[in-house]
Amino acid sequence: MEYEEPDVPPADCPIKRAQIEVIPCKICGDKSSGVHYGVITCEGCKGFFRRSQLPTVSYSCSRQNNCQIDRASRNRCQHCRLQKCLDQGMSRDAVKFGRMSKRQRDSLIAEVERHRQQQQQQQQLQGDAQSLLSFPTKARQDCSPQLLQPMASAYSFTGGAELLSYTADVHPYLVCSPNETQVSGMIYRGSGVSPTSRSQGRGDNSGHPDIREFDSRQPSHDLVAIHPYNPLEDPYSLYPHSLRNIDELCASIVRSHRETSKYRAEELQALRWKLFSREEIQAYQSKSVDDMWQHCAIRLTDAVQYVVEFAKHIPGFRMLSQNDQIALLKTGSMEVVLVRMSRFFNTENNTVFFDGKFAGAEVFKSLACGDLITAVFDFAHGMCALKLTDQQIALFSALVLINTDRPCLEDRGKVQRVQRSVEFGLTHILHRDNQESLMHKLYQRMAVLRSLCSLHMEKLRWFSQRYPLTAHSLFPPLYKELFASEAELLPGTIH
Repeated sequence: MEYEEPDVPPADCPIKRAQIEVIPCKICGDKSSGVHYGVITCEGCKGFFRRSQLPTVSYSCSRQNNCQIDRASRNRCQHCRLQKCLDQGMSRDAVKFGRMSKRQRDSLIAEVERHRQQQQQQQQLQGDAQSLLSFPTKARQDCSPQLLQPMASAYSFTGGAELLSYTADVHPYLVCSPNETQVSGMIYRGSGVSPTSRSQGRGDNSGHPDIREFDSRQPSHDLVAIHPYNPLEDPYSLYPHSLRNIDELCASIVRSHRETSKYRAEELQALRWKLFSREEIQAYQSKSVDDMWQHCAIRLTDAVQYVVEFAKHIPGFRMLSQNDQIALLKTGSMEVVLVRMSRFFNTENNTVFFDGKFAGAEVFKSLACGDLITAVFDFAHGMCALKLTDQQIALFSALVLINTDRPCLEDRGKVQRVQRSVEFGLTHILHRDNQESLMHKLYQRMAVLRSLCSLHMEKLRWFSQRYPLTAHSLFPPLYKELFASEAELLPGTIH
């Protein structure tokens, strides 16, 4: 049995685990979980080092043995990651934390204090850059109502210190640059195509991002509940003098939605009966399970990239901390993809737009998860039955993404202010359209989304266990970052 250091320092140690976790992982920069094998690391790097000590494991670098190792790239080169672990001092024979010398403990205490001071400075910066969007509810009537600010305020962010300091620790697709205002500013490494180039080349049918909705994200915890809509708590009356600002908020979200959608409604209408031939369906069905999963993972990654761009231009999103932006995208991007899928679903023949044509559930047979595909198609059919307009879909997508129920949020109060603003925008749109009753149905859809994404994670775990090489080496990095923990994706996981 392998030796592993305890996660929690002894009780007589002056530094507790919670204090140590202030210091990021020495290997990849992710949130640490304590001292493991003599070094402060995250759970992922701890598990990686443990597995690397097996006698049958041997790594090699395809580059020049100098790959950068951070949270985004740590899975790309195991050789360089292991070398960094060793350089930082990780060892199976490392002494336990409680037996550190006084000099080592003093050094650690000083480092903890330094990181704590940095966090305090960042929190002060976040407080100075307080969100311009505020949504007072009846439970907060002791606070004076504030007007929702115009869209432009969300596009001119100046307090970017707290965002820029974390950019090296997250996947580049998920980093929101404070000064970035153009949807076309993002480079899509997975496909080599940006949203702008896709929208310009509408004849290119190489896999639309809104199609692979059946690949889902990390499930929400069972304890996470979506608060029900209360029609008696009508926030509309709180803003009798701010309709212009509400309209600007809604216009900003709708514009971002349209700019990050490949096809307009009339174009999809014209393609509704462009179906796969029997030979083409058989070609998809003849794919191996791992080939089809890889194909769909690439398509889903394409879809998520559009969702990331959409999120960046939701008023107030950039005012959130980098951590909270990443947390919302990791836990909500798949749900938004599923909502967007309703635009690409034909209820007349139960087909979805996929790889340039409309495909029935039989096209996805080789994925070997028929219950998931059926559930996704049922959800899309139910969304279509609501007959939402593009504006309603845009606001609902934003509300699905900006949700204080998500785990791992640092500043739920700030996220709630943005959520309430978006929630009020959707209420305003439905009130204008005389469809207030839709709000309750939309909250019901949100509950279905979470169970659907949970089902996807079950299938992903199943696939990762049976095809670890594909899951670890061939899935796009962004897909792995969003939808699977390292323990689920790495081959030969040992507990």
